[in-house]
Amino acid sequence: MKAVELRKKSVEDLGKELIELRRSQFNAKIQLTMQQSNKTDQIAKIKKDIARVKLVMSEKVKAK
Repeated sequence: MKAVELRKKSVEDLGKELIELRRSQFNAKIQLTMQQSNKTDQIAKIKKDIARVKLVMSEKVKAK
């Protein structure tokens, strides 16, 4: 997910995207803990996507 793509979305859509990313982050952490997955890089990617969404959301709020 790129910041350019996120900037095209509305604040409401970004909020939904943030919720979805947090759910996937939680699920990835649970799978890693339960040793069902060994994809440790997935958690880092999700964390960076969450940061991108938050950044774009704050830019949009400040622009108003």
